[in-house]
Amino acid sequence: MTLTSSGTSVRLGGRLVVDDVDLAVAPGTVTALIGPNGAGKSSLIRVLAGINRPDAGRITYEDRDWSSIPRKERARIVSLVEQDATTELSLPVRDVVALGRTPYATLLSGESSADETAITSALSAAGVSAFATRDFSTLSGGERQRVQLARALAQEPCLLLLDEPTNHLDVSAQLSTLALLRSLAASGMGILTALHDLNLAASFADTIVVLSAGRVVAAGPPTAVLTADTIGSVYGVTATVLEHPVTGKPLIAFS
Repeated sequence: MTLTSSGTSVRLGGRLVVDDVDLAVAPGTVTALIGPNGAGKSSLIRVLAGINRPDAGRITYEDRDWSSIPRKERARIVSLVEQDATTELSLPVRDVVALGRTPYATLLSGESSADETAITSALSAAGVSAFATRDFSTLSGGERQRVQLARALAQEPCLLLLDEPTNHLDVSAQLSTLALLRSLAASGMGILTALHDLNLAASFADTIVVLSAGRVVAAGPPTAVLTADTIGSVYGVTATVLEHPVTGKPLIAFS
């Protein structure tokens, strides 16, 4: 089921940060949201997640107004991984991941077998099972990022929104994380992720949406979007777009 932004605009402090954006997060696909700092990526993701409301336009989920859907139901549909896991939670990692089961809890319910299965599976998928008993506040930035991904997966969403999920991660962890997102999409989940690394976006995304000053300036498959002209006009850099010798995807060299 598809989450759709139609003409969405967002103002922060009176400034237009998202300007008339049309975008769809569809099942079984990975969409990468790229653009320079301040382009509006995080603001758009927060609106799509239902944390903030747009100042204009409409967010819908299968023709239902997104803001009219009860919060608990929305949390079973969409899960969000934010850019920085800065919360100083003094909790074991497993308990942080278990917070992802909150949308399924009732007032008197304890942890069910379904909760246990979802938590264990999420810990494993995000590669954090080995430190499930460690205190979250003692983790590195990269470890926290992976724990927050596990929490989002424990939510068992239909759609997953991520704001710079490779932030703080080393190269191996970046590739593992994005390979996991591809695997989730193959199982039917819809993925929207903001990325700074254009080569990672080219390698893993089905669709790339380029934001500049809050507006969509290009959208489509990586080969159509990641051109030297688009990269130059959006980022103000000189780039040469090559073909990856193994995958055939765009490979961007900067000079």
